Amino acid sequence: MVNGKQEGLGDELFGTRLGEFRDASGPVKGEFVPPPDISETKEIEEALPEQEEFWRPPARFGSVPVEANPLGWDPRRGFRKFYPQVMLPTQVVERVSFGHPKLEPNRLFWGDNLHVMRQLPSESIDLIYIDPPFFSGKQYNVIFGDQNELRSFIDIWEGGLPGYLIWLNARLYEMKRLLKKTGSIYVHLDWHASHYVKQEMDKIFGHGGPSGNGPGFKTEIVWRYSWGVRTDKRWNRKHDVILFYTKGTEFVFNANDVREPHLLVAESSKQRIKYTGSLTHDRKWNKGFDESGALPTDVWYIATINAQSKERIGYPTQKPEALLERIILGSSNSGSVVADFFCGGGTTPAVAQRLGRRWMACDQSRVAVAITADRVSKQVEQISLEQAKKSYAIPDFTIEHWGIYEAKRLSETPPEQFRHFVLRAYGAVPDKTEQGIHGHKGAIPIWVGEPSQKSQVTAKEVVDFANAVRKTTRYQQDNLRDGIMLAWAFRPDAAQAAQQLREQEATDLNFIRLDMVRIDSPMFREHVRTLSTDKADYSTFLTFVLPPRVEVGWKKLSGLTYRFDISETVVLNSRGKIINVQWDFDYKGTFTSTHGYSFIRTAAEEPTLLIDYTFPATGNYRIACKVQDDIGGEGLWTGSIEVK
Repeated sequence: MVNGKQEGLGDELFGTRLGEFRDASGPVKGEFVPPPDISETKEIEEALPEQEEFWRPPARFGSVPVEANPLGWDPRRGFRKFYPQVMLPTQVVERVSFGHPKLEPNRLFWGDNLHVMRQLPSESIDLIYIDPPFFSGKQYNVIFGDQNELRSFIDIWEGGLPGYLIWLNARLYEMKRLLKKTGSIYVHLDWHASHYVKQEMDKIFGHGGPSGNGPGFKTEIVWRYSWGVRTDKRWNRKHDVILFYTKGTEFVFNANDVREPHLLVAESSKQRIKYTGSLTHDRKWNKGFDESGALPTDVWYIATINAQSKERIGYPTQKPEALLERIILGSSNSGSVVADFFCGGGTTPAVAQRLGRRWMACDQSRVAVAITADRVSKQVEQISLEQAKKSYAIPDFTIEHWGIYEAKRLSETPPEQFRHFVLRAYGAVPDKTEQGIHGHKGAIPIWVGEPSQKSQVTAKEVVDFANAVRKTTRYQQDNLRDGIMLAWAFRPDAAQAAQQLREQEATDLNFIRLDMVRIDSPMFREHVRTLSTDKADYSTFLTFVLPPRVEVGWKKLSGLTYRFDISETVVLNSRGKIINVQWDFDYKGTFTSTHGYSFIRTAAEEPTLLIDYTFPATGNYRIACKVQDDIGGEGLWTGSIEVK
């Protein structure tokens, strides 16, 4: 095993494959990270482990066939048979700064974690913890109410248990690829499917061998708690299961960092027998005794989050920080890279931040990402300056969108960045070698309009692009006469000019066929939609969202208590509705919600649009309010109030 402390900040997290596209100290608004150019990048495939003969499952168990490979695995295409590759850029919508802009930032993603992971560099992560949806019911798993969340859980459940396992296997396979050779993964499950998932993970990671020293399975951890329904009809269920696997035979495990309090197993005549993990009463066994505690076991007694806990942010599947602290301390070192691709309310990145680890996190819910960003910012805010000096410089973190993008921010980017984003999103390659042409899709030249959504392509721009196409080598030598124009909008005279160029085909060899494609149209994302399969719905990938127009009103109730109302807020996305509201009553430029005002629900589980707040004292306060809708839009309002 590899023990000891790893130095550094884990800059290899982002690797050269993605890092070459971004400058850590550069602009943020509208910045994007393009996907790797698959024509130039060799993908590292993770082979399935060799299973020893005695461990291989039988071909059939009675009348039921038993698969030797993970469910969903295709010998030729892997999991891409059910979940095809979608290469889209990442849009950086915000960079939360902690004063060290030259450090490579940590990363928080909103998007489908399978496709986010497929664009991350191999062997770049030290530790992965995931708490995926349990196979326990649709309504239990839908927490935030985002349309993306709802659609994903429908996809998960459509195929029953096999469908769920295929969905999870595709993601576990990518996680194995991302882990370093000494990396570990913890998968948090409950009684519904833990034994089925273990069988699949044995096939993907390895079963560990008869002695448990081989790659793959290491331990089944039991997290015991007291919370939950009680019944006299059966043994009450009071634990979750966490499956611990490693990628290789060498891995990080810091036993001394996770020692447990010594337990008493007997007491008589004021004499105590100390217990370090064995239920024997033989005092000679006490070989590994240490005053700092007993060596850790696979049964963990950690309390759940109660209604009064300061950790509590209001949704049902939130995990206690003590649970993640134990995992991160045990299986990573200072500066290691920790990842959680089902981050929910952000427990993993918040604890990783506090313990001096680098991190990346992802969730398909826009609300989850907003809550995680707020929680990490608050975590850093609580670190004193002296503590920060003694530990390490705290990197910034970016919030990045994949697959669904903020149109307003995109329209505010510099023209060059805007063109690169649009070309990559369209599946084209930027190319500056020919004047008047911005890129190519295959052999077809492409031109991209201006960033502003108010801009419209003119007839002159159509003619200029047609002339640029005529000057290309392909036009002159290969007789290729097609071109594509991408823009937010086209003026009527532009459409007319394009039609006139096309009509020359019958009489003039100088004709040019130009297709005009609006960036926010179904035609723009057609190349993504066609990849959909019976298990993957890509119809909403590559869409653009607008932020809600947040309107805040307030009035004094009594004393220092005021009532705030956002019911006049307008959601600009079609068929969208408000699903979450966050409040910061002491806003200083970085949004950190006031405790208890990050995920507030009415008795009907609807977001609370009208809230009361009691200020601590009189004076002038700067206030911020964030609103998220169920399509993915997020709006921010800031204002000042004098409390008398």
